[in-house]
Amino acid sequence: MALWRGSAYAGFLALAVGCVLLLEPQLPGSALRSLWSSLQLAPAPPGPGSPEGRLAAAWDALIVRPARRWRRVAVGVNACVDVVLSGVKLLQALSLNPGNGKDHSILHSRTDLEEAFVHFMGKGAAAERFFSDKEAFQDIAQMASELPGAQVLLCGPVGPKLHELLDDNVFVPPESLQEMDEFHLILEYQAGEEWGRLKAPHANRFIFSHDLSNGAMNMLEVFVSSLEEFQPDLVVLSGLHMMEGQSKELQRKRLLEVVTSISDIPTGVPVHLELASMTNRELMRSIVHQQVFPAVTSLGLNEQELLFLSQAASGPHSSLSSWNGVPDVGMVSDILFWILKEHGRSKGRASDLTRIHFHTLVYHILATIDGHWANQLAAVAAGARVAGTQACATEAIDASRVSLRAPPEFMTSRSEAGARIVINPNEPVAEWHREGISFHFTPVLVCKDPIRTVGLGDAISAEGLFYSEARPHS
Repeated sequence: MALWRGSAYAGFLALAVGCVLLLEPQLPGSALRSLWSSLQLAPAPPGPGSPEGRLAAAWDALIVRPARRWRRVAVGVNACVDVVLSGVKLLQALSLNPGNGKDHSILHSRTDLEEAFVHFMGKGAAAERFFSDKEAFQDIAQMASELPGAQVLLCGPVGPKLHELLDDNVFVPPESLQEMDEFHLILEYQAGEEWGRLKAPHANRFIFSHDLSNGAMNMLEVFVSSLEEFQPDLVVLSGLHMMEGQSKELQRKRLLEVVTSISDIPTGVPVHLELASMTNRELMRSIVHQQVFPAVTSLGLNEQELLFLSQAASGPHSSLSSWNGVPDVGMVSDILFWILKEHGRSKGRASDLTRIHFHTLVYHILATIDGHWANQLAAVAAGARVAGTQACATEAIDASRVSLRAPPEFMTSRSEAGARIVINPNEPVAEWHREGISFHFTPVLVCKDPIRTVGLGDAISAEGLFYSEARPHS
C-alpha cells in the first residue's frame, strides 16, 4: 500500500507495544511527552490580563516537578501507524453523501462508515471502531493515503515502516517485529465544519481499522517478559478496546491472560491503564469485574468511556443515555468516587487501583485515594495545559488562541449534598474530599482553531503521570 505519500508525522509513539524508553533524570519533560505523544466568563481582550492569560500564568506557577521522578517507563501494548486526514474529504472521495447518522459497534461496509462518522461528527465526539472487511478496509486505506494532506502519525506489532521511524532512544524487543504494519485511519473534522446539513459542534476525530494483531494483543507476553531485564519505574498499558474485533471466546481468554501478565509485573511498580472508545458492554463489564481494575494502579479515560463504564457495570447515573453537552461535574465526580470505592484499594480489598485521571474537552479531574500519590495539583494542571498546547501546536499557551469554556461554577456531587465551587482563573485548581478520596479539578484552555485532535488523550495522561509522584506501598 502506498501509505507513505505525504509527510511523515514522526515523533509521537502512542502507547507502543513492547517499546521501552529510558529516561535519565536530567532529561527534560519533553522526552517523555514526545514518546507518549491525544469558563465562559465576561469577555476580555486576549492577553496576559484576560481570564485565559491569568489562568495560564497561574498554571505555570503551580506546575512543579515531583520530588521522586520516573527514570524508566515501559509502554505497551498497542501500536500502529496512523494515517491522519480530513474525514469529510475521504468520504467525499469514496462518493459517500451525508445521510442519517447511526452508530455501529462494528463497521461492515462503507455505508456503516458513513453513518457512524455522521453520527459522531454531529455530536463532535471522539470514537473508534473496528472495520470487519479486510479487503474493503485496504481499499479505503489506499485511497486515504493518496489524498492531499494525508499524514502519518507513529502511534505493538512493529512493522518495517514503524520500526524505521522510531527514535533511537526507543528499544524494541526483536520478538515485537513483524512483516506488516497495522494501519489506523484517523478521520479529523474541525469545529463548525459542514458536510451537507451536518455541522460539527467541536473539532474531533473518528478512528477505524482492521487491526487483528493489536486486537489479539499478540505482543502482551513479549512486553511483560521484557520488564524483568528493563526494570521500569512505571508501566503504561493500553489496547484492551482493540479486543472488540475478536470473538467472545478469544476476548475472555485474552482478558484472563492480561490479568495474569499484569500480576507478573514486579510488586511496587505502578501500572497505568489507558482506556479508549468501546461499544461492547460485556467486554467492559469483564474489564471492570475480572480483576483488571484491581490489578492496575491508575486509569486514564474521557467522558464517553466513563459513562459507558458506569452503564456497563451498573454504576451511578447509568440511566443517562449520553451527556447533554458538557459533562456535569457532579455526575462525573460521583462515578469516579464509585470506581475507587467499589474497585479501588482498601483494607478489605486486594486492589492496587488508587488513581483516575478524567479528561473532557473543557475540564479535567484527578481523583486519588488519600495517602498514595503526591504532587497531584501540579499533575492535573500539567495535563490540562498540554491539552491546549498540543491542540494548538504551540510550545506554550497562547492566550489569544484559546478560550475558557468550563462551567463558571458547579456542584461536587449529584448523589449527595456536595459543595458548590466557583472557578477563579487566578487559582485554577479546585480541590475537594469525600470519604478518603481527593479530587483535583481544573478547567482546560480550549484551542479555538485546533491543529491536532489525534493523540491528545495520550498526551494528557502522559503529562499527568510525568508530574505525579507515587508513594511507596505501605
